[in-house]
Amino acid sequence: MPATTLTDRALIRLSGENVRGFLQGLVTNDVAGALPVWAGLLTPQGKALFDFIVWADGEDVLLDCETEAADALAKRLTLYRLRRPIAIARDEALAVHWSPDGSGDPRLPALGRRWLDAPGDAAQGWREHRLRLGVSEGRAELGDGQTLWLECNAAELNGVSFGKGCYVGQENTARMNWRQKVNRRLIVVETGTDPGDVANAWYPDLGLAVARLRVEDIDKPLGWGRPILPDWLTEAMA
Repeated sequence: MPATTLTDRALIRLSGENVRGFLQGLVTNDVAGALPVWAGLLTPQGKALFDFIVWADGEDVLLDCETEAADALAKRLTLYRLRRPIAIARDEALAVHWSPDGSGDPRLPALGRRWLDAPGDAAQGWREHRLRLGVSEGRAELGDGQTLWLECNAAELNGVSFGKGCYVGQENTARMNWRQKVNRRLIVVETGTDPGDVANAWYPDLGLAVARLRVEDIDKPLGWGRPILPDWLTEAMA
């Protein structure tokens, strides 16, 4: 068996009464229909706190999130739960798996195949594969409450529903979409030097960083690196 487990991902299981209805009023995407979908949990101002992929498992829902954020995400969801009869806990019997062959990631088909199964050997190459396709994820890259959801390229990566109704941060997100004006975007940049505070995240082993750049400046020389502009992003900014 090839090594396919994404060891930097964890699963949170939500079980109990109407868990989809509970999430529907909180997260950016429509979880009432077909799953999986990519979604975010935002601040009331519409900035990204957590991002995750939502999976169905019978009547339960599984949130495929970054391991380092799993406990904080579970705690935040527990605060929103109030007295609803819903259990929120880590599920360690299953793991997130990935292969570059195939498709199925709800953000972008080119990301490859993604599925849930028992844990196995650690996959290699996922982060570089994802970043070279221009896709950011996780609190470090998204900015941990500092980046508006549409600046995370959420509309282009199928991470938001504009027709499902209210959720946390919906008002600002809908207003930005209505105005069709996203002034800044998260961009992956090839760089051989430490970009410092200019970037949200830097991976020196890959020579890649993630930065929040003004759209008007993306085509200009950065002085510290070269932006990666895949077709899906170029078309969005045209």
